[in-house]
Parts: sequence; C-alpha cells; structure tokens
Amino acid sequence: MVAPRISTRIAAIGESATLAVDAKAKALKAAGRPVIGFGAGEPDFPTPRYIVEAAIAACAEPKFHRYTPAAGLPELRAAIAAKTARDSGYTVGPTQVLVTNGGKQAVYEALATLLDPRDEVLLPAPYWTTYPESIRLAGGVPVEVVTDETQGYLVTVEQLEAARTEHTTALLFCSPSNPTGAVYPPDQVAAIGRWAVEHGLWVVTDEIYEHLVYGDAVHVSMPVVVPELAGHCVVVNGVAKTYAMTGWRVGWMIGPPAVVAAAANLQSHATSNVANVSQAAALCAVTGDLTAVRDMRTAFNRRRQTIVSLLREIPGVECPEPHGAFYVYPSVRALLGRPLRGRMANTSAELATLILDEVEVAVVPGEAFGTPGYLRLSYALGDDDLAEGIGRIAALVSAG
Repeated sequence: MVAPRISTRIAAIGESATLAVDAKAKALKAAGRPVIGFGAGEPDFPTPRYIVEAAIAACAEPKFHRYTPAAGLPELRAAIAAKTARDSGYTVGPTQVLVTNGGKQAVYEALATLLDPRDEVLLPAPYWTTYPESIRLAGGVPVEVVTDETQGYLVTVEQLEAARTEHTTALLFCSPSNPTGAVYPPDQVAAIGRWAVEHGLWVVTDEIYEHLVYGDAVHVSMPVVVPELAGHCVVVNGVAKTYAMTGWRVGWMIGPPAVVAAAANLQSHATSNVANVSQAAALCAVTGDLTAVRDMRTAFNRRRQTIVSLLREIPGVECPEPHGAFYVYPSVRALLGRPLRGRMANTSAELATLILDEVEVAVVPGEAFGTPGYLRLSYALGDDDLAEGIGRIAALVSAG
C-alpha cells in the first residue's frame, strides 16, 4: 500500500517540544509514576474564581451560542485596547486589535500577514520553540541570532545588524523571554526599536509575560519607547500567563488597522471567531484589577529564588538569574560526556532523556530553543515538587 502523502511544508514541522515533554510527564503520572514536570510553561494556579463565574454566566446567554465577529467581540477588543493603555502606556483603538485562539495563533497570523515567501525574520536565540515553525509556515526564513549567558541572553543591535541582509523583513522579539526569563532594559529595547525603524523593518513583539517581572526589572513595550515604530509593529499578548488561563485559548495581536484587518480575513477562513465563553472570561480578566496577578507573581518570585539557589549548588550547572517569566535556563555543558549512573549523555537532549529515565524529572533540552547545551525548567509548579525535583537531579549528578 502506498503511504499517504503529506505536504512537504507540514511534514517539516516538528512537534512542540514543550508540549511533548509535558504530555510524556503526564502520561507517566497517569501510569502511577512519581514524575515531577518542569516542562510546561503553565501557571499551576487555578483561573481566578471571578473570571470563571463570568464564563459560567456567559454560557446561559443565547447571544454567545452563535457566531460572533471573526475579529473578536467588540466589547473585548475595546477592553483590550484600554488594558494595553493602562498596563503599558500604548494607546491603540479597537480596530487595531484582533482576538485570536491563544498567543500561538496571534504569532502565526501576524507573520502570515507580513511575510512573503523567502522573507527573512531575525530570531534571537534561545527562542520559544514555536517561533521558527510559525515563520516557516508563513513562508519566511528564520535567521537565528544566538545569545548566551555571558550577555544575559540579550541580543545586541550589533548582532542584529550583522545578521541583516537585503531579504530581512522583520524581527521577532520577546521580553520577558521564554525560555530564558531575560528582560531587556528600557534603553536596549529603545536601541533595537530605533535600529528597526532605521532599516524599515517590521517588529513582532511578544509581551505575553509583561506582568511577570521581578526585582528591579521593568517591562517596556517597544512602540511606547520608540513611538515612530508603531506603524511597523505588531504586539502579541494574551490572558494565558497573566491570569492562569492557558486552557481558555484567548490571545490577541495589536497592529496597524490594515494589518489587523488582513489578519482578521485570514482568521475568518481559518477558525472564525474565538469561543465566545472564553472571550467573555477574557473580558472579565482584562477589565478587572491585577490583585490575583500580584499574588501569583509573589509566589513565582519565591520559587525563582529557590530554584536558582538549588541549581547553583549542583556541580557542573551554571544558572543565570532570570528576571522575568517563570523559567530558568541553566547551562549544563559541563555535565555532557560524563557518566551518570553508568550512562553517558553527549547532548542536552540526551541528558534530558537520562534525567527522565533515571530520576523521573521532566525538563526540556536546549535543542528545542535553538541552543544545545542548556535545559529549560519552568518553576510554575508547587514549592514541594520544585525542591524534590531539583533534589533528584542533584542526587543523580553527585552519584556520577
């Protein structure tokens, strides 16, 4: 029998590494194994009750049982515009907002709207595993610009300029960063934004972690510190991380009206409108105060300090302090090529497999983020599991 044909474009896409690790950890747990998962970028808190109650009420509203505008409920688009002005100081109108099925759809639709085949997109690495796949699906070419812990995982204008060619169309920017937790200082954000304006480039900036910053770090929105960039900038955001709403699947993109209108046309054929009950929940979230967000950030900050301290005690692990999001991205290059319980890991991918097999701790290898030799660990899990999981890794390394 002839095997079914799959398009070259789709066959080239890899499974989301973070979701794959999370799925494997959950499957092992379901089978009764005491697995501790550091893989998923997902707050372990429940969605605040007042948001859930808004969704329950929406279920009883007949108007939400039908199709609504593909670009989003008008009241939600207006509320997102108001929330954006409130939280980042970026003033936009409702027609500049497109409500999407989560942040991933917002990233893809932004790129699909801006790129023509073979357009190049500068992609600072380490990067979120979905970014290069979205660029390729949109017909573009990801051009990786690699950073490391010695520069705080922060790309410089000089690096970007060195990677720019006549085919460069856009920069995909993320601060606070997944997977590193790096937060760009305002002056560096401004310098990158001015460089993009100088060369007529689009910037797609992912602000999904805007409220999760710690210590003296601050989040600034690029089109706020570089207003002249606004006409060539798309901001991506959503409720998933800020309000512990990953499963509700509500994100958005903000951009020039013509770009948003074109992306809305795409969405009208791809998915129609986002589920109305989820939109009602998001409306409640973005119009409410940030008390629940502050409480979660306090817990994340405590866990951040704990996990950094514990990882730094493990010989061969170099762990920079993250200043945002809920990830650490330690270098484990010194552990590669060393026997651990009689096994050898020569790559961080092999090390992640070894750790899962030997001590039942799930982590994501740096290969998923474009920089082998590292591991990403999410500290969006309970304090006891966090300490136990890192303790197991420490015991594995010390046993040799």
